[in-house]
Amino acid sequence: MTPARIVLVGFMASGKSSVGRVLAARLGVSFVDLDAEIETLAGCTIPELFRDRGEAEFRDLELEATVRAGETVPAVVATGGGWMSRPEVRDLWPDAVYVWLAVSPETVLERVGGRHDLRPMLDPETPARSIRVLLEAREPDYAEAGIVVETDDLSVTEVAERVVDLLGVEDSAEIETQPSE
Repeated sequence: MTPARIVLVGFMASGKSSVGRVLAARLGVSFVDLDAEIETLAGCTIPELFRDRGEAEFRDLELEATVRAGETVPAVVATGGGWMSRPEVRDLWPDAVYVWLAVSPETVLERVGGRHDLRPMLDPETPARSIRVLLEAREPDYAEAGIVVETDDLSVTEVAERVVDLLGVEDSAEIETQPSE
């Protein structure tokens, strides 16, 4: 039986939010997008939050959003790109299934396009370099996930179906309704 919480982790533009919506609908469970929850708590967008209050405030709100999201089960949770690098947040859900949506730096750059202003962790002057450096730094944390899906050449629906296959879940009846924490 699959745990009550499936957590999608990975780098920016790996498809966590898009895949999470499709996966949750496919499984008949709730969907929680931590970045959207952070924006609600902050009362502004994430780029505005970084610009006006800094990364430390973002990380505080990320922790608060994670704690709140822990109340929603069963659920698929889409995390932010740096979430998995923070043991204090990921350790809140020891029984969750972590799914790494892996993506290449080239695909990230393509998916982000010219909208570097919406990605506060990227240097707008050297986005390709900052993607490579940040992704390389985070990959060991993403590798802690029990399931890995390469997303570069797959559609959102194909990624969601691959996750379902790897979980070995046919429908929502196989999802636990309470976490075993």
